[in-house]
Amino acid sequence: MSPSPVTDTTSSDSRPPVGGASRRPPLVWALVCAAGAGAVLLAAGREWARVRYGAGGGSPLGLVTLTGSDLAAYLGPAALASLAAVVAVLVARGMWRRLIGVVVALGGVAAVLGAFTGVRRDTILAAAAERSALSAAGGAAYEAGAAWPAVTVAGGIILVGAGIVAVARASRWPGMSERYERRGAGSPPPARGPRAAGSAPGSAAGSAMGARADRERELWDALDRGDDPTADGDGAGTS
Repeated sequence: MSPSPVTDTTSSDSRPPVGGASRRPPLVWALVCAAGAGAVLLAAGREWARVRYGAGGGSPLGLVTLTGSDLAAYLGPAALASLAAVVAVLVARGMWRRLIGVVVALGGVAAVLGAFTGVRRDTILAAAAERSALSAAGGAAYEAGAAWPAVTVAGGIILVGAGIVAVARASRWPGMSERYERRGAGSPPPARGPRAAGSAPGSAAGSAMGARADRERELWDALDRGDDPTADGDGAGTS
């Protein structure tokens, strides 16, 4: 009895994801970060508290409305910095991605702290006193909302979680210059030799185009390594 053939399935199962599957994690991460930073930025411009002066007796002397940015001035800059860091993570590579992920997480921490400190009584009264001269005229009563500070906390938590994910996994995400990288170990090498040179009447032109493509790939590889291809006197000539 002859032994039955065994089918090797390891090569197909162990292939790394290619195309859209490999780019899905960073795109999802970027959308989540943008949602968190957008929530913080939106809430920072909304009304968080109102302060009425002279409310002890008679008609109030004045009313001061305060936004989230009035109570915590760093909310807007923290959200904008997080948005900029999202783009930077997609462009950067290696250890820089982890450092930028830390920036995203710190922006989320700042948003959460701003939400909690912004609804405190002393913070509200101090911000109102800076914006109205009626603070010295009499007593003050304040009203603080909870909806927009809660949105700020939610956005900050999203940014903190996204920053942690970036620190842990962003170094393995594909970069925007991935199409200029070398072919992987499982990709077939470009056709060369007598077969490629004599396969068609226009093989001379094809060889020239192949050499030019190889030269461009070498230049991009040098840029990815941080080298200056123009500093190499032997390989920096014009093609």
